[in-house]
Amino acid sequence: MKKINKKAKLAIAVTVGVLLVAAAILLNVRSCQRSASEEEGFGAEEALSSPDLMYGIAYENYDVVTDKVRSGQTLSHILGGLGVGPALIDRIDRTSRPTFDMRGLRADHPYTAFLEKDSLDKRHLRHFVYETTPIDYVVVTLIGDSVTVRKESKEVNLIRRKETARITREVNSLWMAAMAAGMPASLPCEVEDIFGWSVDFFGLQEGDEFTVIFDERWIDTTRVGTGMIWGAEFRHEGKLYRAIPFRQDGRLAYWDEEGNSLRRQFLKAPLKYTRISSRFTGSRMHPIYKIRRPHYGVDYAAPSGTPVVAIADGTVIARQWDPKGGGNYLKIRHANGYVSGYLHLRGYAKGITVGKRVSQGDLIAYVGSTGASTGPHLDFRIWKNGTPIDPLRIPSDPVEPIEERNRPAFDSIKSRIVAELTGEVADSLKVRSLDYPAEATDPDVNSQSH
Repeated sequence: MKKINKKAKLAIAVTVGVLLVAAAILLNVRSCQRSASEEEGFGAEEALSSPDLMYGIAYENYDVVTDKVRSGQTLSHILGGLGVGPALIDRIDRTSRPTFDMRGLRADHPYTAFLEKDSLDKRHLRHFVYETTPIDYVVVTLIGDSVTVRKESKEVNLIRRKETARITREVNSLWMAAMAAGMPASLPCEVEDIFGWSVDFFGLQEGDEFTVIFDERWIDTTRVGTGMIWGAEFRHEGKLYRAIPFRQDGRLAYWDEEGNSLRRQFLKAPLKYTRISSRFTGSRMHPIYKIRRPHYGVDYAAPSGTPVVAIADGTVIARQWDPKGGGNYLKIRHANGYVSGYLHLRGYAKGITVGKRVSQGDLIAYVGSTGASTGPHLDFRIWKNGTPIDPLRIPSDPVEPIEERNRPAFDSIKSRIVAELTGEVADSLKVRSLDYPAEATDPDVNSQSH
């Protein structure tokens, strides 16, 4: 376990050479001044600097021990090692359950113990903090015979960034380009989610580029993820696609500059970050049977276990073994006579059965190599009224456009987002909330914001 120095920095700087006694007197005087000034409403100007805190606890009065939960460790193991007896551990465990069940401690999650020494120099636990996420934590406090448990969150700061990434001969994937541009690792997934109906991410070419305006979430000097994407644009095959965030009917979505939803009836592909190993054709040499025959699908090479999602809303109509070489496969019926097929699956997602309704983007299965297959891949197929069609050429109409009543608000947000995407703008002109102007929307929607 790692121990932090018991003595924290003094809350205020004192002149070098001043005796500690004098410093204590000064602190007492200023504390009195603070109390008086706060009664008069001037606390912010006259207040003494706050003490250093950890999880909201003034730690200078404690021995502080920090560590991480080890594999197989329980609350008893941790607290017992800190000198806490079995009876008190049981009380802490039972008291904490309505707030957080300590049986759910996970390996590698940090914890911190605040220990107070008595007159015999024996240490007693006063506070125990367990981080459930990088942002959220649980505080157990022991005061006398009482045990209290509460949930808290660290203060998260948002830092706005705008970054551009380019596809080159060497950096030839969305993820590689994003990493080369210094973007967070989670951002490529979000970019693909936004433009997944418009851009063919399996056909990126040298010269393609994308720009993203986004918030990064920071706790002190540690980045803990990304927040809102305030706008994006993607240049692909010479065409410019833009994404404008807007909330309509209480639902946040991304729209093009004309106010059409970027969401389409069908996703471009049912999985992410793979490559096409075989295309739709009327004559292909089969890699196993060594004969030429039609291949009415697109093969996506991907690691075994890669998630497969539904390309559109629909109903599962088949989940079975294909005796003709397709291995484990699924079929889903969609609107307007379309059916999608997913072959060579390793397995199916939980709850996927015949008759199950699925939504676009729902997890349905996992890439495998079952049936007549030389390696893990997804054979993806589309039929229109029973006739196979090329999945890479499937027509896809947008969903709902911006409603006329929301046009003024949308146009206002759009102009500011486009200005930021294409140049530098003053902070005061940047869109930081998706609140609508009162005259452009219904009163009950006006209060919603990011």
